[in-house]
Amino acid sequence: MRKEVETRVIKPPLEKIVSGRIFKPDKAYTTKVLVKNIAIAATIWLGSMTITIILLYMLYAIDPAEFGEAIATMGTWGRTMNNWLIIGNLIWLIPVEILTPIYIKSIEYSVISESGESMPEIYVKKGILTITRKHVPFRTITNISSNAGVFDRIFGLGSVSIETAGYSGSNQTGPEEKLEGIRFYEELRDFILNELRKFRTPYVTTTEPDKTDKPVPRGPGLDDEMLITLREIRDLLKEDKRE
Repeated sequence: MRKEVETRVIKPPLEKIVSGRIFKPDKAYTTKVLVKNIAIAATIWLGSMTITIILLYMLYAIDPAEFGEAIATMGTWGRTMNNWLIIGNLIWLIPVEILTPIYIKSIEYSVISESGESMPEIYVKKGILTITRKHVPFRTITNISSNAGVFDRIFGLGSVSIETAGYSGSNQTGPEEKLEGIRFYEELRDFILNELRKFRTPYVTTTEPDKTDKPVPRGPGLDDEMLITLREIRDLLKEDKRE
């Protein structure tokens, strides 16, 4: 009988190219979002009840004789409104509170490769049903900012917002990408700024022209004399404008 020869395919080790060293939002970010959702629901309830009380006092100012009847009517209507507000808030609050930890757990960020060197882009992964993986190259970033709101400062967190040339020129509102729930957000902002400054010294955004005059290229197939003449004309025009 012929012996069956087992074949084994050995794949060479490959470095992860989709993402590098992954870091996630701080655990306190989940608590912050849950508390913020509850605060929004409480604000909606409190605002609606406040408006009801204001209307009651306005009615009293118009006709004090009907104030007693108005209180009875508003009391019955107010209890009904209060119940509907609570039910309405619970309808959106409960699903959001359940999905929030799952969504935050899906978020991944990366700016450093597995080898420890900086990546050429910022990697962001988000989503539950639809998973989005975005790569934002450093060379396309035009604006970067850090932000820490009231709830962020309570939990010691912050975020870094990133805008690129193409995105900021469109009709989109807000940053193209936002790295949220980070405790070391200032260090992350400084790291990104340091990477941006490596592309050009002094650092300018990709939408700004490079004001440094480059030497006229010389080589076969290029009309050097015409290029030099055009540059001289340009310099003369600049001098005329200054005068």
